[in-house]
Amino acid sequence: MTVKQRLSVYLDADMMARLEDLAKKEHAAKSSVAEAAIISFLTADDADRWEAALTRRLDRLTRSVDRVERDLEFSVEALALYIRAWLTATPPLPEGAQAAAQAKGRERYESFIEALGRRLAKGQRLSKEVSRELPATHGNADAFGS
Repeated sequence: MTVKQRLSVYLDADMMARLEDLAKKEHAAKSSVAEAAIISFLTADDADRWEAALTRRLDRLTRSVDRVERDLEFSVEALALYIRAWLTATPPLPEGAQAAAQAKGRERYESFIEALGRRLAKGQRLSKEVSRELPATHGNADAFGS
């Protein structure tokens, strides 16, 4: 059994936050993560450098997948909210008005697809617009009472 010795280290706030996040993600103690990083640094050879570079790349990919997952969750929730509002507020049409409503619906759908294509071609994303407009506080009831 190896006897461990204590070491006090001062880290800036950003580095401490990164250490805490990694420790939380890995379900490990901060000291274990720091020790592994120091060992890696002190024994850096080509394989260790390659492993460190690969680890950094995997971390970036993980963050990217997390963002995609968050954006997908946002999209699904927005769509569900819209569908619920539409189904709640839209009365059924009388039999004689359905053909005209379907024709108008096809026309509006084509306009929607064209507008969507223009936004995507310009690189505009609703999620970016919404994230800039969101209030600092969360947990407020939405407009549809959920």
